[in-house]
Amino acid sequence: MNWSKLGIFAGGVLAGTAGVKILSSKDAKKVYTHCTAAVLRAKDVVVDQATILQENCQDIYEDAKQINHDRAEKEQDSEIKEEITEA
Repeated sequence: MNWSKLGIFAGGVLAGTAGVKILSSKDAKKVYTHCTAAVLRAKDVVVDQATILQENCQDIYEDAKQINHDRAEKEQDSEIKEEITEA
């Protein structure tokens, strides 16, 4: 029997058991809670920034539509003036 491999296996089991105990301790839960709270705060910031960006994009879109509308009106007025001048 290979005692070296058995010792490594036993050490792994022991480390795994200790790891589970550490990860489920009250201190670890506090860390998880604080990390989760930080993520939620970050999410709120990202959502706020996305909302601002969306509003700005909507403003840009509406301004661009107005520019195109004004340009089309000018072209139409220009065509009407040319027709009147030619007649």
